[in-house]
Amino acid sequence: MSYLDNQASAQDDAISSEPELPRLGVFGGTFDPPHIGHLILAQIACDTLNLERVLFVPAAQPPHKQDQGVTPPLHRFAMLQRAIQGNPYFEVSRIDMDRQGPHYTSDMLSLVRAQNRGYELFFLLGADSLSELMTWRAPEWIIAQAILAVWRRPNVPINLEALEARLPGVRERVVLIDAPLIEISATSLRESLRRGHSIRYQVPDAVLEYIQRQRLYR
Repeated sequence: MSYLDNQASAQDDAISSEPELPRLGVFGGTFDPPHIGHLILAQIACDTLNLERVLFVPAAQPPHKQDQGVTPPLHRFAMLQRAIQGNPYFEVSRIDMDRQGPHYTSDMLSLVRAQNRGYELFFLLGADSLSELMTWRAPEWIIAQAILAVWRRPNVPINLEALEARLPGVRERVVLIDAPLIEISATSLRESLRRGHSIRYQVPDAVLEYIQRQRLYR
């Protein structure tokens, strides 16, 4: 039984008269660069889960990308600010940028939770990331801090039973979100820019203007 099923059952049985906590979505990632796929998925999660806000958290130095060239955090933060402008439900956080490494999701969620007491956290991730959860640092601490809100992908199976066998309790901490398949990746955008191709319409205009002005991804 999923998290939302459990919640619905609890409500039906009227076991508790306590008001439901406001919900905060936490969307971590490299965002190198942020693109319309990020924004579409965040909006769908916001609407589906009735989130009060979605907090975009650019990773300062992702542990799994230590051997890759990642654009400096200040540029990625600036691009995210431009990407979300005009959406009152979206916010960008410096919480990962302003702390010393190593930068693990479990630590980031603890800090977000400490700064947002009184909120229920929903950590937004794709089905491909869920399948790799056991390779992350302290996965048991991640599910203790937040509900995992997982976007389904048609080509990525989700086997909660197998994951539950390795991480007891995870099945009740997962909610699945239906979302369109958006075939845009930051990797392909960077490659297009290096080849001198346009990425117009794949990123917000303000992000494209920033990339061109700062001469990024050349």
